[in-house]
Amino acid sequence: MLDKLALILTIIGGINWGSIGIFQFDIVAWIFGGQDAIVSRIIYTLVGLAAIWCISLLFRNNDVVRHSES
Repeated sequence: MLDKLALILTIIGGINWGSIGIFQFDIVAWIFGGQDAIVSRIIYTLVGLAAIWCISLLFRNNDVVRHSES
């Protein structure tokens, strides 16, 4: 569950950075009232923490285990 949430937040951050790079438009700041707004800063912080968490996904052994119904 935490992995999926971190991945979603990282994707949101990537989309936001893409819009800044291509269009010079900060979606998070636009939605939440500017870069200095407390909600925007919380979102930026959560995205950063999620990205750090996603680093751990690179080093995990994620073997898929399937259970057959018998």
